Amino acid sequence: METCHSPQQSNVTSYGATTVAIISLEAFAGMWINAFLVCVLCIAWVKKKTLNSNEKILLLLGCSRFWYLCFSWAYCSLSIIYPNYLYVHPTFQLTVFFQSFFNCSHLWVSACLCVFYCIKIANFRNRFFVYLKVKIDRIVPWLLLGSGLSALAIGITSYDIADIKLSNNNNYNRQGYVLKLTNKTDEHFFHVYFIYGFGFVTSFTAVIFSALLLLFSLWRHKCKMQTNSINSLSIDVHIKAMKSILSFLVMYSINFAFLILSLISSTKEEKHVVFLSLLFLYAFPSSHSLTLILSNPKLEKTLIRILSYVRCKVCMKHELQ
Repeated sequence: METCHSPQQSNVTSYGATTVAIISLEAFAGMWINAFLVCVLCIAWVKKKTLNSNEKILLLLGCSRFWYLCFSWAYCSLSIIYPNYLYVHPTFQLTVFFQSFFNCSHLWVSACLCVFYCIKIANFRNRFFVYLKVKIDRIVPWLLLGSGLSALAIGITSYDIADIKLSNNNNYNRQGYVLKLTNKTDEHFFHVYFIYGFGFVTSFTAVIFSALLLLFSLWRHKCKMQTNSINSLSIDVHIKAMKSILSFLVMYSINFAFLILSLISSTKEEKHVVFLSLLFLYAFPSSHSLTLILSNPKLEKTLIRILSYVRCKVCMKHELQ
């Protein structure tokens, strides 16, 4: 569960103001990128009356990342600027629940996307793998349902943590609520943090295996094309796909490392480590979604068209002035 530093003073320090400013910039940029992804897919859904499996995953991924950034930004901003309004029942519990739910949701859905690409693109002669390739469109809804239920379970667990920690906090002052977590409390909730981390490890493992299998399949196919003197254009396409998968694997690995680091440091109240972790954790949903948009020709063309339109409007306004 991500935890920002909870200031015990009513005045906002320069450190707190800087933290809010940087996190707000990252959060709003990420919300815009994911909102764009969701809007384009919804418009396509209305026009075509249906979505393929890839578009369903991307739509759910964009929605979960948008709301994750919204609740995470609200949580961090309130904990620094208005802690008295955050650490009250039921605001604190609900904020933690939705933040944890959408965080786990977007991580699991991104893992589903990687598994989907692996099954759809990779070429293995194993009977079970061939069966999965044929049935993948029917499997995707169940994968997304499982992701939602897993995220819901972790969200409920996080709600319980927040509820009990807030209930056990008898340290109030006249200016409002001040949340102080003792080492005894952290030890008491160690098993809950373990469950929370286990969910991240499972999704990360799925991404690792899927990405490595897909990279191996593409590399083997590229070698066959080079041996058979296939045109360089096809080879370039495969190399581009391998680079894209490898970049996602590196990005997801760094995100996972910072996620675990934020869990560990939050129990020890190491605010500087938590801050550095949050910087990357908030950058991942926007940077990965932007990578997905740029790797999709339709989404990329739509984005370029919108940016060109906005640039023209800005230029016209400057000319009129």
